[in-house]
Amino acid sequence: MGSEYVSIGELVRITNCRYSTLKYYTEEGLLDFEQEEENLTRRFPRERAVGQVNEIQKLKKEGHSIAEIKEILR
Repeated sequence: MGSEYVSIGELVRITNCRYSTLKYYTEEGLLDFEQEEENLTRRFPRERAVGQVNEIQKLKKEGHSIAEIKEILR
């Protein structure tokens, strides 16, 4: 699957999830990322991020709100 970390663009391709959706999940604190400096690209740990996106999508399909998902994933 390539490198240990991926950009949000690569995560879009891997998960088949829209860029705007992943950006929203990141802003809501649902996706872990690393960013060395403020202006540098966010890097997502590949396996963990894919697992997180899959779990979020599963919970959304079950009818949970973002607020509920945040609580569940804590």
